[in-house]
Amino acid sequence: MSGKLLGSVRRGHRRPVGLLEPPRPHHEGLLPRRVTVCTGQYPESRRRAAVPQNDAVRIFAERTPDGTRRLGVAWGRPAAPQRTLLLGGARSGKSSLAERLLLAHDRGAPGSVTYVATAGRREGDAEWAERIDLHRARRPDHWRTVETCELAPLLAEPADAGPLLIDCLALWLTDAMDRVGAWDDATWYATGEKQLRERTAELVTALRGSRRRVVAVSNEVGSGVVPATASGRRFRDELGRLNAAFAAECADVRLVVAGRSLPLTNEWR
Repeated sequence: MSGKLLGSVRRGHRRPVGLLEPPRPHHEGLLPRRVTVCTGQYPESRRRAAVPQNDAVRIFAERTPDGTRRLGVAWGRPAAPQRTLLLGGARSGKSSLAERLLLAHDRGAPGSVTYVATAGRREGDAEWAERIDLHRARRPDHWRTVETCELAPLLAEPADAGPLLIDCLALWLTDAMDRVGAWDDATWYATGEKQLRERTAELVTALRGSRRRVVAVSNEVGSGVVPATASGRRFRDELGRLNAAFAAECADVRLVVAGRSLPLTNEWR
């Protein structure tokens, strides 16, 4: 571990009390830890204090009545975030990573993990059926599989219902846009836009109130070629909005590229 060594200072005297390590991206959502703070004049005087959640590093600096300046540093340990969003392009490895993240929560009992497929099989589409079969072959047989776009009832289930894997938000959005007629320009501007915003808000509210461990997968389509049609650009824009709204409720957000994941930090928090 590398970092800057801090000390307790009194009239130029330094006594090391801890090693300062910069916060890391995966330290978002930390469990409370205990930390020792000591003084240079009285090295035997130590007290322990709880480190609040979400403090990757906390530095203590105070003066005692006798003029001693007390310095202390604490860092927590990473905790498994309650909500995770994985973004990526096609075949980036985002679905495989989502499954691996939840294997640690797999108790081996039937239904210990619920896998939500937001798009079922498509009649007459052999290529799509092959994709579905590959996904199913990767998952443990005892995982519960639900093919639905009605996510709010699943998110409302109690924590002891087990973790929830949603794959994926892009297909959920496709279904939502189908339902409100968002592909037609006239319908979109008349009623579709408002109705889609309401459906998206309902989903985000359900996520915010969920007590379950949630891992969601979504496509990142905003970095490619600009779609040639108005409906294509509409889908791109709405998926970007949905991803951002979902990410705002997740402590752990990652971009997955070529099977590798990059943590995304929130600079506005």
